[in-house]
Amino acid sequence: MAVMRQIMLAAAALALTASAAHASGAPKKEGAAAPSSQYVDITPVPLPIIADGRLMNYVFVQVRVNLAPSADAQKMREKEPFLRDALVRISHRTPFTGKADYMHIDEPALKAAVTREVGPLLGGPRNIKSVEI
Repeated sequence: MAVMRQIMLAAAALALTASAAHASGAPKKEGAAAPSSQYVDITPVPLPIIADGRLMNYVFVQVRVNLAPSADAQKMREKEPFLRDALVRISHRTPFTGKADYMHIDEPALKAAVTREVGPLLGGPRNIKSVEI
């Protein structure tokens, strides 16, 4: 039992060290434009593909909500679990089944629904610049 505890503590220490090293990244070049940090990534979620009332497939979707420059991105990122929950709820209420096949979703409809349903969680549509699927 004590050995298992030591292994777990060592693994946790290595994970923290690796994440700190990853966060530091490569040194930045002078004059290079910094990427915008005004977004919230929603962890990939499986959305159902339903046709004729039957579940045909699940499609994993990753959504990025680009925020307006005035939005507090850090505060919005803390709401990611609620955003993910809202995305799952709206996809089960109104499936975004693609018109071509059962392997794709209807992206324009999903983007509109995310803006409409997730917007209030982020302080309204004024805080959302765009949605990427």
